[in-house]
Amino acid sequence: VTKVAGGFVIVMGLVTVGVLRAPFLMREGRPLLRRARTGMVGALPLGVAFALGWTPCIGPVLAAILTGAAASHGVGRGAALLLVYSLGLGVPFLLLARGYASGGRVFAWLRRHGRAVEIGGGCVLLLMGVLMITGQWVRLFTPILRLFSRSGWPPV
Repeated sequence: VTKVAGGFVIVMGLVTVGVLRAPFLMREGRPLLRRARTGMVGALPLGVAFALGWTPCIGPVLAAILTGAAASHGVGRGAALLLVYSLGLGVPFLLLARGYASGGRVFAWLRRHGRAVEIGGGCVLLLMGVLMITGQWVRLFTPILRLFSRSGWPPV
């Protein structure tokens, strides 16, 4: 399974770099965006759309965290798990919002160098795919997995 996944990651890296063309992956859909309102009225539908879009990513992780919290020894430990998860999810958004106003130069740089950033990301995907196929990906993370195992993480 890891080798097949590595092959898929390599294909996605080749698409990102531009070696392979996959127009269906390059489309962006924004249904009903023209009807979206600004301010408090538009915040609710935007939040709903955001939640629907992120459910496949967040759902399994949140389910694992909730299971770990339910199975943990004591309410405090379960609450700590949920707190750390919430901080990990929310703090990056708060930092992005804080930096957005003062980050005009950074965003301008990213716009100017977007293709280079895209190629760099594609190269990272290619490297990850090769590491997965050769078995080095797991080997790379073995020390971290051992550390988690020794510390009893995840607490399920």
